[in-house]
Formats: sequence, C-alpha cells, structure tokens
Amino acid sequence: MARLEEAVGLARAIDLDVVGEAVVPVSKPRPATLIGSGKVDEIGGLIAADAVTLVVMDGPVTPVQQRNLEKAWGTKVIDRTGLILEIFGRRAHTREGSLQVEHAHLAYQRGRLVRSWTHLERQRGGFGFLGGPGETQIEADRRVIQDRMRRIERDLESVKQTRALHRASRRRVPYPIVALIGYTNAGKSTLFNRLTAAAVLAEDLLFATLDPTARSVRLPHGETAILSDTVGFISDLPTTLVAAFRATLEDVIEADILLHVRDISHGETEAESADVRNVLRQLGIDPDDRTRLIEVWNKADLLDPGERERLAAVAARGDAADRAFIVSAASGEGTEELLLAIERRIARNRNTFQVVLGPGDGAGPNWLHEEGEIISREADEDGEIRFTVRVAPEKESRLLKRFPQAERLEP
Repeated sequence: MARLEEAVGLARAIDLDVVGEAVVPVSKPRPATLIGSGKVDEIGGLIAADAVTLVVMDGPVTPVQQRNLEKAWGTKVIDRTGLILEIFGRRAHTREGSLQVEHAHLAYQRGRLVRSWTHLERQRGGFGFLGGPGETQIEADRRVIQDRMRRIERDLESVKQTRALHRASRRRVPYPIVALIGYTNAGKSTLFNRLTAAAVLAEDLLFATLDPTARSVRLPHGETAILSDTVGFISDLPTTLVAAFRATLEDVIEADILLHVRDISHGETEAESADVRNVLRQLGIDPDDRTRLIEVWNKADLLDPGERERLAAVAARGDAADRAFIVSAASGEGTEELLLAIERRIARNRNTFQVVLGPGDGAGPNWLHEEGEIISREADEDGEIRFTVRVAPEKESRLLKRFPQAERLEP
C-alpha cells in the first residue's frame, strides 16, 4: 500500500485531482493491454462513471499498451516514467534543469510517438516540450526528436562547463562541500533551510526540489562549508533520468560529506534507504563509505516516545564517529550535534598546527580565522597568543609560508 500512496502523492504533486486508486494484481502481463480484459472493462466503467480524463499506471507501459488502453477507455494514459517526467518538467526552473528534463522527455517519447501529454497541457498550460497541443508527437518524428536531442546535448555541455568553473572556483577557496541526499520528501530542503537560514521551497510534496541549490553554512568552530540541496531519489527512477541528471548530481559525486536524510517516521524508511543506496551505486558512490556518508534520521518530532527511545538506543550502539543522528529539521532538534559531526568528519583528513603569535601581530589572528578552524586560543603573561588551528590540506603550504614557526601536532 505504501507504493500506492506514493503513486497518489506523485499525481497530486502536479495538482491532479485523484478520484480513485487501486492495486491491480497482474499474474501475467498482457502484451496488448498489460492487464486482463476483465479488468480493462471494470476500470473502463469507473472511468465513465467519474468522467475521468487521465489514468496513471504506476509502472512501465509500452507504447502499444498505452495506445490500446487509451482507445478502450477513451482517455489519456501515462505510466510512472511519464508522470515523473511531467513533475520534473514543472519543478525545473534553471536552464540546466529545463534542458535535462526536455532531453529525458525526448528520449522517452522517441520510442512512443503518441500524443500522451494533451490532457496535462490543457489542464495547466504545459511544459512545452514539443510546442504544446498544436503539435502532436506523431508529427514530431524520430529525426526531428533526434536533432533536438543533439542540440540540447550541445547546450548542456556549455552549462556543464559553467558549473565546472563554479566548482573549480569553490575548490580554490576552498570550502568543503556537504551534499544533502535522500528519498524524495524526506525533509532535505527543510533541513537545508534550518542549517543555512535560507528560504528554499520546502513543501510536503514529492520532488519539491529539483534544481541544485548551494549555500554557505558556518560550522561550530568557525569553518565555512558549502551545503548543497539536491533532487530527491525515488524507487524505479527511470534510467534516462539518472543519466540526464548526472550533471545536476555532480555536486553529490564530488562532495566531501554526504548527509543521507531519511524520514525515520515513514513506515517504508528501510526500503527508501535501499533505493537511495542503489542510485548512489549508479553514480559510482559507495553507500557504505562512512568516511563520507552520515545518516540523518529526520522527522523525530513525528515519532511517539517509545519509538523515539528505541531508535535512540539503536543509534547509540553504533561507533561514536559513524553513528546516525536523530534530528527534527522542523524544530531544530539535534541540528547542533549534526553540525559538530560534520565538522569532525571533515577534520579526519586535516592536520592540526600550533601557531604562536606575538602581541604586535594583529593580522595573524584574522588570517587564521579566515583560512582555518580555530580549535583553541590561549594567551600567556607575555602577551603571546597560542593558537591550535586545523586547516585543509590545500592550505597547509600557505599556512607554513605565512607562519614559518607553526608546528604540526600529532593526532
């Protein structure tokens, strides 16, 4: 039933009015209609009674099956991939996001030259993939689609190069990158807003966030990190979308730390976690790499006291350096501890130095605060100030050049 609820949520994410939903067992898929003729007739009666204008099949439907069902029911039919593409089309606002959605849509439609988007375009104006209702998919033949895909690919290369320049400029600063990942609607954007005081769209909608968003966040000891909010993952994510959105997910691939945000109050949280792990593997990321990945069990405010106590005990059994963190992005509970954990994880690959500054060195402390993470600061009777500071590997040479007397401390 959780899968059915998710399908209903996907439909409502683009303001569709869901008048009915049902699970239809399919023991043997029919090549012509997917489901048996009896079920086709039964559903047809419900469609006629409720004047339904769109049917969503939560699974893959072949072009032939789609065409036959549309003919039998007298209404438009789209499958799970088509629905997700429609949601992505509505959510994408940046040039990169729009190009990626259009490319994925064209790849999907290349094998099914049928007019399957008319209903949605009439209802809310449409995304305009191929010119709107005035131009059918049948008229947009394979050659036209392929030519358009090639133009989009060239445009995407240009956008990717721009994003690469942005990432390169961040590396020159450089700040560690912390990326939020997780199943759609796990609360990533709410947590992003809580940690960065930003105002990213955070609604109880599937795929509320599509375009990547990055903001700086100040860690407890003064270090600055870049926090990146990303599109949510979902079960059976179309492979065309994984490939098309690889550029958007490059921030995830290159991130120093990954925060796997889970809706721990959801009944299917383990299954959702498994789906996220599968997508990470497709991106070439080891989901068991505890040097990079931190599990964040979100929505603790929705747990009853008994379940909360049980989960706290489970988290406490893990290694102190690698355990999961129970938080509530809505209330802020647990977020300070999470920031400390991010800081500790980043520090694993950083060396610590002791720097002693004279009383007349006014610029030195500013340099250390700007470029490093101040662990401690002690002043002696002579006015000298002893700093313990941790710096990124890229900044070690600059630190030693600026403060030749700096001593590296053993871990």
